[in-house]
Amino acid sequence: MSDYNPFNPLDRENLAASVGEALLEKEPTPLERLGTFLGAGVYAIYYTGDFHPYRQLRDANKDGKWLAPIYVGKAIPAGGRKGGINPTTKPKPYLKKRLDEHAESIRSAGSTLDIGDFFCRYLVVEDIWIPLGENLMISRFSPIWNSLIDGFGNHDPGNGRYNGLRPRWDVLHPGRGWAEKCRERPETAATISSEVEDYLRTRPISAPKALFNRST
Repeated sequence: MSDYNPFNPLDRENLAASVGEALLEKEPTPLERLGTFLGAGVYAIYYTGDFHPYRQLRDANKDGKWLAPIYVGKAIPAGGRKGGINPTTKPKPYLKKRLDEHAESIRSAGSTLDIGDFFCRYLVVEDIWIPLGENLMISRFSPIWNSLIDGFGNHDPGNGRYNGLRPRWDVLHPGRGWAEKCRERPETAATISSEVEDYLRTRPISAPKALFNRST
């Protein structure tokens, strides 16, 4: 007798897949020219420029392919990290604010990056499903700014908290003033660049047969 295993649309993996698929249906928008919108949600940022270590990402995203986000993230309402989300709270531009923060970080790194080379997909999502969507997207794509090069999404730690090491992202893409106050890392930009090239070379980027595996 065959196993009885009916499809459950409310399975955790299927719910996450529905968020990821909805995000990837969005048309990429220039990160520097986002309109005004309300709500929280998930997003994927794509790179199309000429920074040499990222050339494989550029090639994967040209000609409308958009195969390889460089970073995936989320924006949740205030209090969301502590379980304090209030469904009656009036929507605010949490997602827009987070993307604007990322755009400012990129502009600060003008010696290596150009804001005009960045595009994003974003999706306003009901609060409870945001972490599911983000986790699945990161698991599926392993974006390099989520894995090998940490620190892109970091905030200024504030006065008296600069004893930590400078994020690897800021070593490779210097320019954020607060990061310059942190302790220097042992790695150099050249070392990290070499790691980036090795990382991307060992992970060929191609269009998958199925973006997300669903539970049955």
